[in-house]
Amino acid sequence: MSMDSRGAIRWVSAVRTHEGKVRDRNEDAVLAHPDCDLWAVADGMGGHAAGDRASAMVIEALQAVRPAGHPATTAEHTMECLERANSGIRDYAATEHGGRTMGTTVVVMIGGLRHGVCIWAGDSRLYRLREDVLEQISRDHSEVRRLVEEGLISEEEADGHPNANVITRSVGASPELLLDTQVFTVVPGDRFLLCSDGLYNELPPQELASALGQGGVTEATRVLLQRALDQGARDNVSVVVVEAEQG
Repeated sequence: MSMDSRGAIRWVSAVRTHEGKVRDRNEDAVLAHPDCDLWAVADGMGGHAAGDRASAMVIEALQAVRPAGHPATTAEHTMECLERANSGIRDYAATEHGGRTMGTTVVVMIGGLRHGVCIWAGDSRLYRLREDVLEQISRDHSEVRRLVEEGLISEEEADGHPNANVITRSVGASPELLLDTQVFTVVPGDRFLLCSDGLYNELPPQELASALGQGGVTEATRVLLQRALDQGARDNVSVVVVEAEQG
Protein backbone atom coordinates (compact mmCIF):
# COMPACT_ATOMS: atom_id res chain seq x y z
CA MET A 1 0.00 0.00 0.00
CA SER A 2 1.34 3.43 -0.93
CA MET A 3 0.59 6.44 1.22
CA ASP A 4 1.73 10.05 1.30
CA SER A 5 3.81 10.74 4.42
CA ARG A 6 3.72 14.55 4.21
CA GLY A 7 1.58 16.86 6.30
CA ALA A 8 0.94 17.51 9.96
CA ILE A 9 -1.72 15.77 12.06
CA ARG A 10 -2.02 15.52 15.82
CA TRP A 11 -4.18 12.68 17.12
CA VAL A 12 -6.32 12.86 20.24
CA SER A 13 -8.46 10.02 21.59
CA ALA A 14 -10.62 8.69 24.39
CA VAL A 15 -11.84 5.17 25.20
CA ARG A 16 -14.64 3.59 27.24
CA THR A 17 -15.89 0.04 27.71
CA HIS A 18 -18.82 -1.23 29.77
CA GLU A 19 -20.47 -4.60 30.43
CA GLY A 20 -23.87 -3.14 29.55
CA LYS A 21 -27.14 -3.69 31.39
CA VAL A 22 -27.70 -7.40 30.68
CA ARG A 23 -24.33 -9.18 30.61
CA ASP A 24 -22.58 -9.87 33.90
CA ARG A 25 -19.12 -9.96 32.30
CA ASN A 26 -17.37 -7.67 29.85
CA GLU A 27 -15.85 -9.69 27.01
CA ASP A 28 -14.78 -6.54 25.12
CA ALA A 29 -11.30 -5.04 25.33
CA VAL A 30 -10.01 -1.72 24.01
CA LEU A 31 -6.63 -0.20 23.25
CA ALA A 32 -5.23 3.28 22.80
CA HIS A 33 -1.58 3.03 21.68
CA PRO A 34 -0.75 6.67 20.89
CA ASP A 35 2.98 6.03 20.41
CA CYS A 36 2.02 4.15 17.25
CA ASP A 37 -1.12 6.15 16.39
CA LEU A 38 -2.99 2.86 16.81
CA TRP A 39 -6.37 2.11 18.39
CA ALA A 40 -8.34 -1.10 18.64
CA VAL A 41 -11.54 -2.76 19.84
CA ALA A 42 -11.86 -6.53 20.35
CA ASP A 43 -15.13 -8.29 21.16
CA GLY A 44 -14.82 -11.79 22.60
CA MET A 45 -17.19 -14.24 20.97
CA GLY A 46 -20.23 -14.65 23.19
CA GLY A 47 -21.27 -18.20 23.95
CA HIS A 48 -17.77 -19.52 23.39
CA ALA A 49 -15.10 -20.44 25.91
CA ALA A 50 -13.33 -17.50 27.53
CA GLY A 51 -14.27 -14.76 25.09
CA ASP A 52 -12.92 -12.22 27.54
CA ARG A 53 -9.56 -13.97 27.55
CA ALA A 54 -9.47 -14.04 23.74
CA SER A 55 -10.11 -10.30 23.44
CA ALA A 56 -7.52 -9.59 26.13
CA MET A 57 -4.93 -11.69 24.28
CA VAL A 58 -5.50 -9.69 21.09
CA ILE A 59 -5.07 -6.39 22.91
CA GLU A 60 -1.93 -7.69 24.65
CA ALA A 61 -0.52 -8.69 21.25
CA LEU A 62 -1.25 -5.25 19.77
CA GLN A 63 0.54 -3.56 22.67
CA ALA A 64 3.72 -5.09 21.25
CA VAL A 65 3.46 -3.00 18.06
CA ARG A 66 6.27 -0.45 17.98
CA PRO A 67 6.45 2.96 16.27
CA ALA A 68 7.37 2.52 12.62
CA GLY A 69 7.13 6.04 11.23
CA HIS A 70 4.65 5.14 8.50
CA PRO A 71 1.15 3.63 8.72
CA ALA A 72 1.86 0.99 6.06
CA THR A 73 4.80 -0.37 8.06
CA THR A 74 2.80 -0.20 11.28
CA ALA A 75 0.03 -2.14 9.52
CA GLU A 76 2.46 -4.90 8.59
CA HIS A 77 3.64 -5.16 12.21
CA THR A 78 0.03 -5.16 13.38
CA MET A 79 -0.93 -8.05 11.16
CA GLU A 80 2.09 -10.03 12.38
CA CYS A 81 0.99 -9.44 15.99
CA LEU A 82 -2.55 -10.54 15.16
CA GLU A 83 -1.23 -13.71 13.54
CA ARG A 84 0.65 -14.49 16.75
CA ALA A 85 -2.49 -13.76 18.77
CA ASN A 86 -4.45 -16.16 16.55
CA SER A 87 -1.96 -18.95 17.27
CA GLY A 88 -1.84 -18.07 20.96
CA ILE A 89 -5.60 -18.15 21.35
CA ARG A 90 -5.81 -21.52 19.62
CA ASP A 91 -3.06 -22.94 21.82
CA TYR A 92 -4.81 -21.59 24.93
CA ALA A 93 -8.13 -23.10 23.83
CA ALA A 94 -6.46 -26.47 23.28
CA THR A 95 -4.69 -26.58 26.65
CA GLU A 96 -7.17 -24.77 28.90
CA HIS A 97 -10.57 -25.40 27.30
CA GLY A 98 -10.34 -28.84 25.75
CA GLY A 99 -10.11 -27.48 22.23
CA ARG A 100 -13.46 -25.69 22.32
CA THR A 101 -13.84 -22.74 20.00
CA MET A 102 -12.45 -19.52 21.42
CA GLY A 103 -12.21 -16.29 19.48
CA THR A 104 -12.71 -12.57 19.19
CA THR A 105 -13.45 -9.92 16.61
CA VAL A 106 -10.97 -7.08 16.20
CA VAL A 107 -10.93 -3.73 14.46
CA VAL A 108 -7.73 -1.68 14.37
CA MET A 109 -7.22 1.88 13.19
CA ILE A 110 -3.74 3.18 12.36
CA GLY A 111 -3.53 6.93 11.89
CA GLY A 112 -1.30 8.62 9.36
CA LEU A 113 -0.60 12.12 8.10
CA ARG A 114 -2.91 12.01 5.11
CA HIS A 115 -4.00 8.39 5.09
CA GLY A 116 -4.75 5.73 7.66
CA VAL A 117 -5.28 1.98 7.66
CA CYS A 118 -8.14 -0.11 9.02
CA ILE A 119 -7.49 -3.80 9.75
CA TRP A 120 -10.30 -6.04 10.93
CA ALA A 121 -11.84 -9.46 11.35
CA GLY A 122 -15.48 -9.81 12.37
CA ASP A 123 -18.16 -7.21 12.95
CA SER A 124 -16.56 -4.64 15.23
CA ARG A 125 -16.52 -1.45 13.18
CA LEU A 126 -14.62 1.68 12.22
CA TYR A 127 -16.55 4.79 11.18
CA ARG A 128 -15.37 8.20 10.00
CA LEU A 129 -17.32 11.40 10.63
CA ARG A 130 -16.37 14.17 8.21
CA GLU A 131 -18.38 17.38 7.94
CA ASP A 132 -21.32 15.70 9.71
CA VAL A 133 -21.36 12.76 7.25
CA LEU A 134 -20.87 9.33 8.85
CA GLU A 135 -19.20 6.63 6.76
CA GLN A 136 -18.51 3.04 7.77
CA ILE A 137 -14.95 2.20 6.71
CA SER A 138 -14.89 -1.46 7.76
CA ARG A 139 -17.34 -3.98 6.33
CA ASP A 140 -18.80 -6.63 8.60
CA HIS A 141 -17.63 -10.21 8.26
CA SER A 142 -21.04 -11.63 9.09
CA GLU A 143 -23.60 -14.02 7.68
CA VAL A 144 -26.14 -11.21 7.29
CA ARG A 145 -23.68 -8.98 5.39
CA ARG A 146 -22.94 -11.91 3.06
CA LEU A 147 -26.66 -12.35 2.38
CA VAL A 148 -27.02 -8.62 1.63
CA GLU A 149 -24.01 -8.55 -0.70
CA GLU A 150 -25.34 -11.59 -2.58
CA GLY A 151 -28.70 -9.89 -2.99
CA LEU A 152 -30.55 -12.51 -0.99
CA ILE A 153 -31.94 -10.05 1.56
CA SER A 154 -32.33 -6.28 1.64
CA GLU A 155 -30.66 -3.83 4.00
CA GLU A 156 -34.05 -3.46 5.71
CA GLU A 157 -34.36 -7.23 6.16
CA ALA A 158 -30.85 -7.33 7.64
CA ASP A 159 -32.03 -5.31 10.63
CA GLY A 160 -33.23 -7.75 13.24
CA HIS A 161 -32.32 -10.80 11.13
CA PRO A 162 -32.10 -13.99 13.26
CA ASN A 163 -28.50 -14.56 12.11
CA ALA A 164 -27.42 -11.00 12.92
CA ASN A 165 -24.85 -12.19 15.47
CA VAL A 166 -23.26 -14.88 13.28
CA ILE A 167 -19.80 -13.72 12.25
CA THR A 168 -17.75 -15.36 9.51
CA ARG A 169 -14.24 -14.31 10.59
CA SER A 170 -12.54 -13.88 13.94
CA VAL A 171 -9.16 -14.14 15.63
CA GLY A 172 -8.68 -17.60 17.12
CA ALA A 173 -11.53 -19.55 15.53
CA SER A 174 -9.55 -20.97 12.58
CA PRO A 175 -5.92 -21.98 11.97
CA GLU A 176 -5.68 -19.43 9.15
CA LEU A 177 -6.42 -15.84 10.15
CA LEU A 178 -8.17 -13.87 7.41
CA LEU A 179 -7.88 -10.11 7.84
CA ASP A 180 -9.22 -7.32 5.66
CA THR A 181 -7.46 -3.98 5.26
CA GLN A 182 -8.73 -0.66 3.99
CA VAL A 183 -6.73 2.52 3.37
CA PHE A 184 -8.66 5.74 3.99
CA THR A 185 -7.95 9.43 3.67
CA VAL A 186 -7.40 11.72 6.66
CA VAL A 187 -7.99 15.46 6.84
CA PRO A 188 -7.88 17.69 9.92
CA GLY A 189 -11.23 17.63 11.67
CA ASP A 190 -12.01 14.01 10.84
CA ARG A 191 -13.39 12.10 13.80
CA PHE A 192 -13.26 8.30 13.94
CA LEU A 193 -15.26 5.79 15.96
CA LEU A 194 -14.16 2.23 16.70
CA CYS A 195 -16.85 0.20 18.44
CA SER A 196 -18.23 -3.23 19.22
CA ASP A 197 -21.66 -4.31 18.03
CA GLY A 198 -23.05 -3.52 21.47
CA LEU A 199 -22.99 0.14 20.43
CA TYR A 200 -24.24 0.18 16.86
CA ASN A 201 -26.96 -2.40 17.53
CA GLU A 202 -28.49 0.05 20.00
CA LEU A 203 -28.09 3.30 18.03
CA PRO A 204 -29.09 4.00 14.41
CA PRO A 205 -26.50 5.70 12.15
CA GLN A 206 -27.99 9.16 12.54
CA GLU A 207 -27.76 8.92 16.32
CA LEU A 208 -24.19 7.58 16.12
CA ALA A 209 -23.26 10.59 14.01
CA SER A 210 -24.99 13.03 16.36
CA ALA A 211 -23.33 11.61 19.48
CA LEU A 212 -19.93 11.26 17.80
CA GLY A 213 -19.93 14.95 17.00
CA GLN A 214 -20.59 16.02 20.60
CA GLY A 215 -17.90 18.20 22.24
CA GLY A 216 -14.36 16.85 22.49
CA VAL A 217 -13.39 13.20 22.17
CA THR A 218 -13.92 12.50 25.88
CA GLU A 219 -17.41 13.97 25.80
CA ALA A 220 -18.23 12.05 22.63
CA THR A 221 -17.30 8.70 24.22
CA ARG A 222 -19.40 9.57 27.28
CA VAL A 223 -22.44 10.50 25.20
CA LEU A 224 -22.17 7.42 22.96
CA LEU A 225 -21.94 5.06 25.91
CA GLN A 226 -24.74 6.77 27.81
CA ARG A 227 -27.09 6.63 24.83
CA ALA A 228 -26.40 2.90 24.43
CA LEU A 229 -27.13 2.40 28.13
CA ASP A 230 -30.31 4.43 27.80
CA GLN A 231 -31.42 2.05 25.03
CA GLY A 232 -30.91 -0.99 27.26
CA ALA A 233 -27.32 -1.97 26.35
CA ARG A 234 -28.13 -5.63 25.78
CA ASP A 235 -24.49 -6.43 25.07
CA ASN A 236 -21.09 -5.17 26.17
CA VAL A 237 -20.40 -1.69 24.78
CA SER A 238 -16.97 -0.43 23.72
CA VAL A 239 -16.26 3.00 22.29
CA VAL A 240 -13.02 4.53 21.01
CA VAL A 241 -13.16 8.06 19.57
CA VAL A 242 -10.14 9.42 17.72
CA GLU A 243 -9.80 12.86 16.14
CA ALA A 244 -7.32 14.22 13.62
CA GLU A 245 -6.34 17.74 14.65
CA GLN A 246 -4.21 20.14 12.63
CA GLY A 247 -0.64 19.68 13.91
